Amino acid sequence: MTVKLNARAYNHAKKLTEEGLIVLDDRDEWSEHQPSAADENAYLEEHGFNEYARWYLGIDDEMGEETKGRYKFPYGDFERVHRCGVLSAEVRAGQQKYADIENAAAHLHGLLDGRRAGNR
Repeated sequence: MTVKLNARAYNHAKKLTEEGLIVLDDRDEWSEHQPSAADENAYLEEHGFNEYARWYLGIDDEMGEETKGRYKFPYGDFERVHRCGVLSAEVRAGQQKYADIENAAAHLHGLLDGRRAGNR
């Protein structure tokens, strides 16, 4: 498996963060906040794989372009960036030794924590 950073998704996440389309939640909330398979399917049906891909920091280039398995490391709910999703992506990418994805998620983590500090 060859997983690389999805720069388009990373830029999308940064833009959404700048626009304030974020959820400043805690690390352990991702299991409750991440989109379900039904949510993913509904989003795909309405928007297609091109838009779907923007919500995943990793791309497995060994998987077919129009398969859900191609897209790894989700960070949001198809509307907003979730801090818990970014943290989950950062940790999992580090564990799996995907440094480019880990670094991108760490940068997003920093941006979100900066927003979080500003809300206190």
